[in-house]
Amino acid sequence: MTDIANQDTDNQPALPEAFTNAFRWMVLARTFEEKIASVYRAGKIVGGVYVGRGQEAFSAALGVQLKKGNDIYSPLIRDMAGRAAFGEPVIDAARTYMGSAKGSMRGRDGNIHRGSPREGVPAMISHLGAMISVVSGMLFARRLRGNLGDTVGAACIGDGATSTGSVHEALNMAAVEKLPLVVAIANNQFAYSTPNTRQFACKDLVDRAIGYGMEGTNVDGTDLADCLQGFQKAISRAKSGKGPQLVIGTMLRLSGHGEHDDANYIPEEIRASEIGSDCLPLARKRLIAEGWLTEDECRKVEELAAKEVENAILKAGGEHPPDPYSHDWNACFSERFRDNLTD
Repeated sequence: MTDIANQDTDNQPALPEAFTNAFRWMVLARTFEEKIASVYRAGKIVGGVYVGRGQEAFSAALGVQLKKGNDIYSPLIRDMAGRAAFGEPVIDAARTYMGSAKGSMRGRDGNIHRGSPREGVPAMISHLGAMISVVSGMLFARRLRGNLGDTVGAACIGDGATSTGSVHEALNMAAVEKLPLVVAIANNQFAYSTPNTRQFACKDLVDRAIGYGMEGTNVDGTDLADCLQGFQKAISRAKSGKGPQLVIGTMLRLSGHGEHDDANYIPEEIRASEIGSDCLPLARKRLIAEGWLTEDECRKVEELAAKEVENAILKAGGEHPPDPYSHDWNACFSERFRDNLTD
C-alpha cells in the first residue's frame, strides 16, 4: 500500500492536496458553527446546538476521503466539517437549524438528526452508537444485492458511546461479516461531563479492536496530517477485504457538550496540554510553513467561508417554517411504501 504522504492510493490525493482541501472544510465548519452558536444565543434556534470545535481535523480527514454517491457516511453531532467535506451544502445545514420547510428535515427537526439517505447519509437515530448497525445494514444490503463494489461505510461515534451495548453488538456483527466499515471514535476525553477514567478501564480504546477481531489505529486528533493518513490506511484496508477498522482520534472538545454547557468540569491542566490544542490554527500554520498555501490564500479561504455562511443564514432565516395545516407530515422515506399504506 502506498502512503498518502507520497502519492495517490486508491485514487486518494497526495498529502498537500488532501490537507489543503480538508483545511477549507475545517474553516467552513468552524465559521458556520460559530455563527449558528451566535444565532442560538440570540434565541432564534429551537433545540440544542452541538459544535465540533477542536474536532474539525478528525472529522474533515474522514469526510474528504469518502466518495459521495458511492460510500455511506454517518456523521456524529460534531461532524459539520465531515458533512461539508462529504458534500452537504451549507444552506442545507442552515435550513435545518433555522427550521425552514425547504430543508432536508422540512423544518421538523432542529439539527443533529438530519440526513440524506439517497446520497448515502442516513438520518441519525441516536448519537450513542446506534448508527453503526444502520451503516452495517446498508453495506450488508448492498452485498446481498450484488452491488457493494468498492463501497466503504463510515460511522462516527464518541468515546462515551463505546460504553453502550448497541456499539458492542454492532461491532461484533460487522466483524463477523467482514464488512468494509470504518468506525471513527472521537475521544474528546469527556462523555458530556464524564471523564475517560470513569468510562472505560482499558488503557486505550484502540485495545478493544483486538477483542472484536478488528484492526485499530490511533491518531492525533489535533494533527490534520496524522488524521488524513490514519483514515486513508483504514479505508484502504476496509476496501481490500480486511474487515472493519477502528480509528481513534485523541483530542479535547474545545466547547461544552452543547451551547447550554459551560464545560467548567474540564480541568485547566487538560486544557493546557497538547491534546487541548486547537487543530485549526495548527493546520493553518503547517499549510503556510510547507508552502501549500500563502498567508493571503489562507485569509481568502476564511473570507469566502464567512461570506458563504452569512448568505446561507440570511437565506434560511427568511424562509417559512412548515405549515401544520397544509404540510405533508408523512414520515415515510419511501414514497412507494407510503402509497402502499394508503391503498
